[in-house]
Amino acid sequence: MRVWLVYFAIALTSILHTDGVETMEKDPFWNKYERVHYKEQESEDVKQSHKYTGEQIQGENIGNISPTSPPYQPNWESIDSRPLPKWYDEAKFGIFIHWGVFSVPSYMSEWFWWSWKGTNNSQAMDFMERNYPPGFTYQQFAPQFTTEFYDANEWADLFKASGAQYIVLTSKHHEGFTNWPSSVSWNWNSMDVGPHRDLVGELADAIRNRTSIHFGLYHSLFEWFNPLYNADKDTGFKTTDYVDRKTMPELYEIVNKYKPDVLWSDGDSGPVEYWNSTGFLAWLYNESPVKDTVVTNDRWGTGTACKHGGYYTCQDRYNPGKLVNHKWENCMTIDKKSWGYRREAKLEDFLTVEEMIGTLASTISCGGNLLMNVGPTKEGTIAPIFQQRLHQMGSWLDINGEAVYASHPWRIQQDSTDENVWYTARGGVVYAFVLKWPTDNNKLILGAPVSTDTSMISMLGYNNGSALQWNTVNKQTEIILPSANPQSLKWAWVLKLTNFH
Repeated sequence: MRVWLVYFAIALTSILHTDGVETMEKDPFWNKYERVHYKEQESEDVKQSHKYTGEQIQGENIGNISPTSPPYQPNWESIDSRPLPKWYDEAKFGIFIHWGVFSVPSYMSEWFWWSWKGTNNSQAMDFMERNYPPGFTYQQFAPQFTTEFYDANEWADLFKASGAQYIVLTSKHHEGFTNWPSSVSWNWNSMDVGPHRDLVGELADAIRNRTSIHFGLYHSLFEWFNPLYNADKDTGFKTTDYVDRKTMPELYEIVNKYKPDVLWSDGDSGPVEYWNSTGFLAWLYNESPVKDTVVTNDRWGTGTACKHGGYYTCQDRYNPGKLVNHKWENCMTIDKKSWGYRREAKLEDFLTVEEMIGTLASTISCGGNLLMNVGPTKEGTIAPIFQQRLHQMGSWLDINGEAVYASHPWRIQQDSTDENVWYTARGGVVYAFVLKWPTDNNKLILGAPVSTDTSMISMLGYNNGSALQWNTVNKQTEIILPSANPQSLKWAWVLKLTNFH
């Protein structure tokens, strides 16, 4: 009952709180990009392509946005023609942050509410019966989302130390709670209940004041238990009350207020026409304050993933292991079982730094970006295990970043002889990411590189770039790695191959 009371208040506010609704009705941008019904253009499936065509993937549309570009129209053919801002492709590595009321129960995953009330999951129900009184509602978790130790400056410093070039913070997850004082989420936002703070605004300011990191926001289109959404769903999405009164006002608000360089959409169950995604994206690319810098993903309605939008995410933890013809992102978690913080997590549930670097190498070799997730606590802290992993990644990138940032796929992604070696290229130099130290007298054998008379091999971070011993044997490159404890060189090793084909 309390669930409906809270959402009734939210729905009522969406009707009575005319600031948000009237702003959209009067906004000439909104009128310009009003709902357009169209026949969705079919795009080709993501294809494998091993043909190297310079500093971008074949078929990829990456570059600077021209101020004289013609206005984008609210259809996929036009929206998909927009070049992806170059900064994103060069960034390679970002941090995802899942944080919300789900951080209070911090059990199972950020989908806890749905597990408990949506599917009646026995594990979730048993947890509530053991630990909370009868009649306890999910909304009663919100006052316990206290964030008393949240220091946005500390977070910004940690993300900077990790080597990340962009971050994506949850502004609203599927539970509907907004981490900013939303004008259309009465008493279900971080200013009215719980933290009594603008969590999004504090981090946006800290990131911009203390780092050169690009600030981004995640936003869920739908909400599990919002009666407006479920009423629209019951009509087969023929009505749009939820979109017009809740989701669209939120999207315009966070873009205009926080000016994110990444807008990461999710929770897009429903037709594109229902969400009016192309109408919003046309405004975003034509008129918004971030029109020249913003990047978006591909979750804008049922069937759009891996087909439409800015860069492709396709599915969580997407890592195809091959070159594809469109910029993509591997969004993944350090905690293998959850995006949100879990109190019951065990040490073996977390990726090792070796696993993280291996995922980074395989991702960027194939043209993707890595968006690595951490889940803060309800108190606003980032657990020591996450801090350690981020610092480890940062220290490794301090040494090996030249092989990562602004790199592009080479003609070969994974070595033909050693599957533990992945390649990138930059400025005419080839980089080999060695994920496993050879056991045969430090001899590494590579099948992909083709040497020339001026070829040279060195290891990043070792002996001031001095040349390593190597030779060509049976059309393979045999390299003698340093006689050193590989662990003293830390986790994974990058060879710099100069003047190789």
